Amino acid sequence: MWLSGILASLAGNAVFYFALGWAASAHGGAVAGLALTAVTLPRVLLLLIGGAVSDRVSARRVLIAGDAAMLVFSLILAAVAYHMGAPPVLLIAAGVVVGIADAFYLPASGSMPRRLVPKEQLPRALSLRQIGGQVINMGGGPLGGVLVGLAGLAGASLVNAVTFALVLVVLVAIKPRHEVPPPAKAGSLLKDAADGVRIGFSHPVLRPGLLLVGVASGFLLPILPLMLPLLAREEHWGAGATGLVVGAQGIGMVAITLAVLRRGPLGSPGLMSALGLVIAGLGVLGLGLAPGTLAAAAAATVIGLGNGLFSAHIAPLVLAVTPETHLSRIQAVLVLVQSVALLLMNNVLGNLAGVGGAAITVVVCAVVIIGIGLLGTVSKPLRKASTGADAA
Repeated sequence: MWLSGILASLAGNAVFYFALGWAASAHGGAVAGLALTAVTLPRVLLLLIGGAVSDRVSARRVLIAGDAAMLVFSLILAAVAYHMGAPPVLLIAAGVVVGIADAFYLPASGSMPRRLVPKEQLPRALSLRQIGGQVINMGGGPLGGVLVGLAGLAGASLVNAVTFALVLVVLVAIKPRHEVPPPAKAGSLLKDAADGVRIGFSHPVLRPGLLLVGVASGFLLPILPLMLPLLAREEHWGAGATGLVVGAQGIGMVAITLAVLRRGPLGSPGLMSALGLVIAGLGVLGLGLAPGTLAAAAAATVIGLGNGLFSAHIAPLVLAVTPETHLSRIQAVLVLVQSVALLLMNNVLGNLAGVGGAAITVVVCAVVIIGIGLLGTVSKPLRKASTGADAA
């Protein structure tokens, strides 16, 4: 039931984000950038507070409140957009509301698998969610394009409202099996939020795990959406061939995720996460040195295999070793590390490519990814960490 609800939510978000970006692009690049920043900035600023609130009052209550609020907001936005169209002020305001909601929703949602299934089932549960998310991401853009073409932002908002209603029904129906009672004495929210950061960066397994996540977010995630188009233009590859390279990465990632879904972790989750980064880094290196699109597609497949190995093991490991009292706060720290690293490195790598060329920038990314991955393999706490379901 949880999986069906979360996939419905992801589908609605994919449609809505496409519609928001498309509507904003009609007013020029500056407005489009402002609309997307309006989502990202409040999310980053409030994530730690959102995690602290979720740990204090229960993740399920936060999710129910968030879904109910976004259901009402989506209906209001649909009505306003139907009568007014999509002026810049409406798009930016919508982005701010979505960003605030995400700051509370994402930490609570990220902690739910640990509250619903035993630790030893986390790798399979998260792999199933990841596969569903990949399918939704592949179909969300085309579906969003069709809906926006037919009904504009108002239609996309209505579809989003329907998905929020479905998720709300699921959240009311389910009850977490492993819910932790809220603390008897509540301190200040800022102190609770800071405590989540302290735990995250002092825990012997979470600290190196967050480092790997930060490197993956800053140097691996920008490769296909940012660096590949720049590399393709530099090497005079066509748009169609470049799209095939992106698809090859998805095939490699899904293959690993299916393997974990079928048999559980492929080894010690910490070691597999670090090795996944090394493999992905070798694929990135191959992409930077690829003489043509066939070689680039092969390299992208290796990137997908490494990224899949990393993602399928690091997410359940972080959830499994997190103290029960800090589940949502650590998820908030995790999302914050990902968001800050991605925001920073997108700009750094883009400028570096402008100065030194895309190929050299991709090779630099590969060296960093491989180096940090190798460091992860020699981290004793990371190598020995377990979710309780490690393969022999």
